[in-house]
This record gives sequence, structure tokens and C-alpha cells, in this order.
Amino acid sequence: MSARRNLQAVATLLLCGASLVAQIGGRATRPKVQRPDGAVWEVIRNNCTACHGIDDYAFYAQDRAAWSKLIANKHKAGEADISDADRSLLLDWLVSKFGPETKPFPRTYVPHEITTFFSDPEAKRLLDRACTKCHGLEQVQTARKAAEGWRVTLVDMRERGAQISDQDLEQLVEWLDRVWGTNEDK
Repeated sequence: MSARRNLQAVATLLLCGASLVAQIGGRATRPKVQRPDGAVWEVIRNNCTACHGIDDYAFYAQDRAAWSKLIANKHKAGEADISDADRSLLLDWLVSKFGPETKPFPRTYVPHEITTFFSDPEAKRLLDRACTKCHGLEQVQTARKAAEGWRVTLVDMRERGAQISDQDLEQLVEWLDRVWGTNEDK
């Protein structure tokens, strides 16, 4: 009996350890949203997946009005122009899967300590590589945010598909705060 209990205890510790390893680096495991079939998938494939995956939807638990507002606020004019019928189909699906009665996937991020800093050319290369696939740099250049505001924006962009490591993210936060910051947190 005691050997069996020891084995169960070891198995439990290994499972707990695996869960902790999945979150090393401060990032929770990404949600995995099951792709819808049929017409809803066609709407998403034709209008959404060029800039972000469907897993992003799991970070929200909203009613129809809030989903509609989020879609409008997260896209530049002309980006989310879909027919009323397609929009209705998409909103129906979003509310059925990620409505107010569901629990959103947690957004967690623990900033890493910066040991090196970006020069202007390094930062501009990263901005060109990570940001301009979905929007122009004028969107970044005209914004003024404190470091935490930049961090929230960059984590959100990474969750929408921007390819940026934790180290690059923190170096870019420091550079953006220095170059286009607000001095609010200094």
C-alpha cells in the first residue's frame, strides 16, 4: 500500500510540475479554440484570419453588443467590413461560444528583466518585422503611452499573431516608452 501511495504522490507531483513548466516565462498556455464548421468558418476565414487566429476569442466573455463593439474598435476602417448577414452569423457564434456566461481564458504576463536595450535601428527593424504585417507604423508613431500601456498593447498584439519574444517585447516596451512615452510613470 505504501508503495502505491508513493507512486500516486510522485505522479501528482509530476503533473503539478508539468503545469508549472507550461507557465515558465510568465505566459499562460494559449487557449485552443475548436474551429467552427460551415458558414461561420467561411466568414472567419474570409474576414479574420489574415491578421489573427481564432484562439484570441477565448480571452473574452461578452454579450452581442460588446462583441460588436470590440470588432469595431479593434479594426481600422475598412478592415472588418463584412455583410450584415455574415456579421450576424459571426456574432451569433461568438456569443454562443464566448458569451457572458462563459469564463474567459486568463491573460497573464510577467515582464522579464531587461539586460540589454534596443538602439533606434534595432527597434525600427523589430517594428517593421512584427507590426507592419497588420497595420502601418503611423499607428505606433502617433500613440503616446506610459510603459505599462505599451506593454499591454504589445502583449495584445502578440496574442493577435505578432511574432515577438518576451525579451524583444520588454526591450521594445523600454524603447517605446523612451521614444514615444508620456513620462507618466517616471
